[in-house]
Amino acid sequence: MTRTWHHAHAALALDRCLVMAVVNVTPDSFHDGGRWIVESRDRPNVSVVVGQCRRWVEQGADILDVGGESTRPGAAPVDERTELARVLPIIEALRADAALASVPISVDTRHAFVAKQALAAGAAIVNDISGLADPDMPAVVAAAGAGLVISHLRGEPATMQAHVDFDDLFGEIADELEHAMTRALAAGVTREQIVLDPGIGFGKTGEQSAALVGASEFLAARCGRPVLIGASRKRFLGALAGDKPVEDRQLASVVAAVLAAAHGAAVVRVHDVAQTVEALRVAAGIEAALAHAITR
Repeated sequence: MTRTWHHAHAALALDRCLVMAVVNVTPDSFHDGGRWIVESRDRPNVSVVVGQCRRWVEQGADILDVGGESTRPGAAPVDERTELARVLPIIEALRADAALASVPISVDTRHAFVAKQALAAGAAIVNDISGLADPDMPAVVAAAGAGLVISHLRGEPATMQAHVDFDDLFGEIADELEHAMTRALAAGVTREQIVLDPGIGFGKTGEQSAALVGASEFLAARCGRPVLIGASRKRFLGALAGDKPVEDRQLASVVAAVLAAAHGAAVVRVHDVAQTVEALRVAAGIEAALAHAITR
């Protein structure tokens, strides 16, 4: 399997697990909704967001994932104009910042029109949680040569928790991701541009979400592309940790990221960058030392 991920500006080597930082510029995201918003205008505080992104990159973030629509279970949809007003100022400011010039920006959107504008503004990757529900999305990605995260989702955020029945969890998700990937390839997207995401928390029960933390090796072998895992701060982790509220799920999120990487994840999408980067480095160091000791 190819261990690079091509995007609009270059290619990312996947010789270690990369860290994608979550940059939510929404008033209603489940973890940090409203944190970056100037409430009177429903617009992001650009200088504050850019400063935080600089800190995340200094801490080891490899990708910045900017999103302007909450996709938590039951979330209300956002019109494209509002979504663009949230994400474009951030993408433009990040791209203009010399300290962040080499850092790929991902736009977290399910709308092809938003993706097209974001890519023109300097984004390099489209993170589409809808599994290409917008039929125009593959062509937009192909035209820009952008990276593409294809996520597994049945239904849409407002209805997805009504679609949690699986006879074969891993197999059915692989089948549906392969179907979406086939559509992308037919539009001109190359395999090297694609990373797959099993959609943890999106139309999944807590037990299913927990199992999918370890699904990367299976999905990568079955579908032939690397896998991104996004478990950070999600409800199933709070349940496993003893009904912890979202603000107290940092440790559980870091554990999930380390386990995801150990099971083959190429990218983890996280809110807690410094802690995740440190944990991944320690885990990789222990694995390397163990491998060396065994082969001596």
